[in-house]
Formats: sequence, structure tokens, C-alpha cells
Amino acid sequence: MHKHLIAGRWSDGRRPLETATAAIDAACVAAEEAFWSFGSSTRAERARFLEAIADEIEARGAEITRVAVGETGLPEARLEGERGRTTGQLRLFARMIEAGDHLDIREDPALPDRQPAPRPRLSLVQRPIGPVAVFGASNFPLAFSVAGGDTASALAAGCPVVVKGHPAHPGTGVLVAEAIRAAIEARGFHPGVFSLVQDGTHEAGQALVTHPLIRAVGFTGSLAGGRALFDLCATRPEPVPFFGELGSVNPMFLLPHAVAARGAEIAAGWAGSLTLGVGQFCTKPGIAVVVRGSHADAFAAAAVAALSETDRQVMLTDAIAQGYRAGRDRVAGSAGVEAMLSSPCADRFAAPSLYRTTGKTWLATEELGEEVFGPLGLIVEVEDMAEMRRVAESLKGQLTCTLHVEPADTDTARMLLPVLERKAGRVLSNGFPTGVEVCDAMVHGGPYPASTNFGHTSVGTLAIRRWLRPVCYQNMPDTLLPPDLA
Repeated sequence: MHKHLIAGRWSDGRRPLETATAAIDAACVAAEEAFWSFGSSTRAERARFLEAIADEIEARGAEITRVAVGETGLPEARLEGERGRTTGQLRLFARMIEAGDHLDIREDPALPDRQPAPRPRLSLVQRPIGPVAVFGASNFPLAFSVAGGDTASALAAGCPVVVKGHPAHPGTGVLVAEAIRAAIEARGFHPGVFSLVQDGTHEAGQALVTHPLIRAVGFTGSLAGGRALFDLCATRPEPVPFFGELGSVNPMFLLPHAVAARGAEIAAGWAGSLTLGVGQFCTKPGIAVVVRGSHADAFAAAAVAALSETDRQVMLTDAIAQGYRAGRDRVAGSAGVEAMLSSPCADRFAAPSLYRTTGKTWLATEELGEEVFGPLGLIVEVEDMAEMRRVAESLKGQLTCTLHVEPADTDTARMLLPVLERKAGRVLSNGFPTGVEVCDAMVHGGPYPASTNFGHTSVGTLAIRRWLRPVCYQNMPDTLLPPDLA
């Protein structure tokens, strides 16, 4: 199933790197050729195309689920839900571009009689940037991969896409790519609008992001891998934007009245969120910050009890399972960290682990703020609210931060909120961040290292704006303006 789809044609992907590099070059050249027509297509034409992709994915739904279960170990129900999210965001983007809200159209009429100098007519609209490279994610074989949010938003913007499929689920990638190919044929677009290259080497990824015809890159994955690609994008002869979602520990701040009133309830919800999908979500809330005392002790005991009821589960790949064990051992081996629940893990299986430390230790140990991808939680017990604020101020960039509050905590929450909104792209109250709604207001991004561009999101309709750039037209005749401005 390791196949390349290059401009509408399938080829064998189990070849030496030279062939993969040649496939990348052919895909990028085809994407550039396709851009001249696809980038000028109407919003209505692209909307029907996105809807056709969704239809073709649904038509292959049972087969996609069957293959993805075998490749990833994810349960059938999870994959069917993810497939619904994938097709749902395609249709959401179709509605968005038909409305035209993403274009940020601005008009300044001519002022020929203005003194001391007249003003010309000025018109602004967002225009597609060109071919986009997308890297499939390991933990979402559908919603963040071949036809996931990066691909869907780029196509919505009018940008052809070259996807580097993730090696953890090549067969799933082939089925979804075939759905896109069928939609391209049905809607009569240039076949270079979409290509899939399947090669798991770092060299292939480097070849893709440094190809001179690629104009931007979308990535979801590890901090190390994303940073390496980000640096390559920045050092190209013509640098291009790199929109990477790289990970987060997503801390929760449990304020005193909330812990006193419903600490056990919060602990149970945290356990469910922590272990959802074996903790393989970028929004897993890995850290709980609480003021030490009897209520904190009761919260910790309830978390241990809830996590103890979770059986071991299979992780996505052997490498991810090994990474989880290494991260768990790193946390467990840190001075000043106490194990509250530690379970044996072997092969691709993982079970929850829970640790506890002090605010003082957290502030002195930078590595405790690094993401452990898997079902691991860390309770940070602070001496008082002043230390809780210092913990918040010490955070690196996050995808999410959460406040658990009661009305009596309002003044304390007001003290923390300005800190948290500088640290995260999404700030929650009395919830858990593992549910990422695909909608207009969602932000899935944040300051580095949560993402490499804090001004954008990889989920929600604002994601389309990543693949557009503003162009101003001065005194342009209506007959020459883009259709969106004419």
C-alpha cells in the first residue's frame, strides 16, 4: 500500500530515495501547473469540489475504517467519528468560502478632488499563495492527514496540495487519496491539484519543504521534527511560512473553591481526558496545578482511583510507545517527583501513570514542562496563589490552558487570566481541552512551541487564511479585477 499518487497516476512507493525525490519533484511541478487554473477557480467551483471529496470519502467509509483499524489499533467507533469530523470540516470550509468571509475584502473609493493630493481607488482581497506541502499526522489518520484540516483548508483557499503521508497508516492514506482523485476527475480540475507521496525518510521531508515551487508548509507532529522542518523553511533561498502544530502540556489550574466544591468530579473528568485515545492527543491536559492541602490530597486520591480503572491500551506505533516509556521514565527519575500511579508498559501497550511534585520543583526543573505523548499526568502542588501565578508565568507556549473555578474564585481567576491568555491559543473554564470543535471561533495553535505561528490556527475556518495573502489593486478596471472583487 506504499503508493505515490502523482497528478492523478499511481506508482509504487517502495523504491529508493531517488525515486521518492523524483516523485516529489513531479508532484510539485504538477501542482504549479494546476495552480494557474485552480487558483483562479470560483469559490462555488471549489465548494462543490470539497463537497465531492467528502462524498467520495463517505462512499469508501467502511473500507477506510477496516484498513485504519488494522494499521493504527484505534477502535472502530473512534475512526468513524474521526471520518465524520473529516467530511464535516470539508463541508464547513465549502460553506465558508461560498460566503466569502475569509477574503477580508476592503474598498477605498477614489477621491479625485482630495487636497493636497487625490486618492486612487484601492481594493484589497486575499489571494491564494500557490502549492502547499502538508505532512500527515500519526495520531489522526483522517482528520489531520491526507484529507485533513491542512489539505482541506488549502484546497478551499485555491492552493494545490502535495501531501507527505505518514508511514503509520499508508493504506488509509491510499484510500483517502483515491477519494480525492475521484473528486478531481468528477469536478474536472487539473490532476496536479492533489498528489500523495509516501516515503517515511527525513530526506524526503527535506526535499518537499525545500522544493522551490512549494509556497507554504502545514505540519502536525513532534517538536523536534517540526523545528527541523521550520528551520529548513526559514533558510531556503526563498523562505516560506511553516505552520507547525508541535505539542503542548495543556495545564489546568484548579482554583481553591472549585477544588473544595468538586475536586473528585474534576479528578474523574481529568482521568477521562488524560486517557482518551491513550493520551495521544495534542490537547491532552497533562498538568494539574493545585494549592497543596487536604483538598489537593483528596483530588489526587480521586485521580488515582479513576486512572486505576483504565486498562492498558494499544498505542499508534512502536516508536510512539517507546517515546511514552522514555518520557515516563524521565518524569519518574526527576528529583522531587513522587509516583502516585505507575503501570508496566510493554510493546505497543500503555497504561496510565500519575506523578506529583511541588511548585518549587516545577519552577526549578524545566524538563517537567515538556510534553509526554501518552496517558501521563503530573500534579503540581503550589504553596499559595502567588506561586500558582509563578507557575503560570513559567509556562512555554501552549495550545490550551484551563481554569477550574467557582464564583467565589472570580477574583483569583482574573489575576491568572491575563497570564494564561498570553500563553495559550485557547483558554477554557470548567472543562477539558481534548474536544477541539471545528467551527468559526476555534483556535488550535498558540505561542511557540505549541505552534510556529501564533497568529493562525490549524482547526476551524480561520485555518483557510494561512494559505492566502493580501493583494491591493490600485485604479484597476473592473474588467481586470479578480471575480471576488469585480
